[in-house]
This record gives sequence, structure tokens and C-alpha cells, in this order.
Amino acid sequence: MKKILFIPLYLSIILISYGQNNLSIQYDYAGNLFNAGQYFDSITEFKRLLFFDSSGKYSYDANLKIGQSYKAGGRYDDAVRYFSVAELNAKNDDQIYEAKTEIIRTNILRRTTARALQLCDEIESDRRYGDKADEINYWRGWACIFADNWKNASGFFSRIDPGHELKLLADNTERAKVSVTFAKVISYILPGAGAIYCGKFLSGLMSLGWNVLAGYWTVNSIMEKRVFDGIVAGELVWLRFYRGAVHNAEFFAIEKNLEITNKSLRFLQNEYKGIKP
Repeated sequence: MKKILFIPLYLSIILISYGQNNLSIQYDYAGNLFNAGQYFDSITEFKRLLFFDSSGKYSYDANLKIGQSYKAGGRYDDAVRYFSVAELNAKNDDQIYEAKTEIIRTNILRRTTARALQLCDEIESDRRYGDKADEINYWRGWACIFADNWKNASGFFSRIDPGHELKLLADNTERAKVSVTFAKVISYILPGAGAIYCGKFLSGLMSLGWNVLAGYWTVNSIMEKRVFDGIVAGELVWLRFYRGAVHNAEFFAIEKNLEITNKSLRFLQNEYKGIKP
């Protein structure tokens, strides 16, 4: 009787061991796809692993990799969902921190800046991560970069190191940008000045010239008692060029700032060697 009971128990142990080996093989296979950059194939295989992993041994790692795969494919909402599942299945504080950081990085990429900063604050207030201040400020700085807030980004990077490479980049970018408000104001005072301020010298001079000429026609018509001609010249010509100068100043300022920001972002994408979101 003891022998009869022993045989099924022995077979059960063999089957469990065989199943665990198969899960390990499946995990390695999915991981190889991930490392090869075949992200959507790796998602399928990691999900297959989760389906057969009844013990939950790979719950954290598989969900984290699925999230990273979705993030690599630009599906940020799906990425956040799986990172959150990974966090729930974390086995220690380090894994919780890793999952939370991935969620922050994904929120930076999808430009939900307020959420990214809120999560940074939550981690900072957690005593378990008191030694992570520099990393938290690093991701805060990146969140501000993606929000085009280079001034605040500089402040966060300076908390890490006053000479931090990204702080210097943020400072240079902020200094290079022009003030949209100032460009509009000086265009109200002197049409064309805003365009010149933004580096559009030809456009600014042409705008100034047309405004001077239209103003001369208007004043000259009124002085010669051709009131109707003066009104037409003023309403249709002078005001048109005057408003156009203000509008162009705003457009040129926004365009110039966008060029400056994109130049810095291209540097970060192609030349910066540090960790990126």
C-alpha cells in the first residue's frame, strides 16, 4: 500500500519539476526576444508564461518586461498598466521602486508631467527610499524638459550637481529662447520690431516699411480732406499691416523657441549618454 502511494507522489514531483523547467525555458525565450528588440513577440511569450505560471513565480518579471515592451512600442497607457501590475507583485522594496520608476519614466514620455511629479513626491516621502533623492530629482528634471520648462529642469538637476551636464544644457536652452510677450509688446510700439528681435530681419523691416507707408497714406489723405480715402487706407491697409506685425512677432517667437527646444531634444536623443526616460 505504501508503495502504491509513493508512486503517484513521485510522479507528481517529476511533473512539477518538469513544469517549472518549462516555465524557465519559456521565460528565457521571451527574454531573448525582448533583448533582440522583438518587443511585440516578447509580449506574446511573456503573457503565455503568465498564463501557465500558476505559482506566480514570474509575475513581477514578466509584467515588468511586458510594460517595458509596450513602452518601447509607444503604447504608454498599456505600459503603465503592466508596470502597476508588476508593482503589486513585487517581492521586495527594490522591485517596488523599480516599478514605480518605470511608471514615472513612462509618464514623462507621454507628457503627463503633473502625474510624473506627483509620483516623484510620493517616493520622496517614503522613508524606504531616503537614499534615492538624486534619482528622484533626475526624473523630475526630465519631466520638466518634456514639459518645455527648462528653468525648473535646471533647478532639479542643480540639486544633484551644480555642474550637472543636463543643468548646463537646460540653462543654455532657457537663455537662447526669446520672450513671446516681449516680442508682441515691442511690435505694438514699433511694428516689425518683434520680428527683428526674433532674428527675422527682412520680414521685420518689410513690416515696418509697409506700416510707415500705410500710415503716411492715411495721414496724407486726411490732411488733404479726402476723409473716405483716409478711412479706407487706415482700415484696410494700415491696421492690416499693424495687426499682421503683432501676429507675426508672436508666431516667429513661438517658432524660434520650438527650434531651440528641438535642437536640445535632438542632442539628448542622439548624443547624451546618460539614462533617458
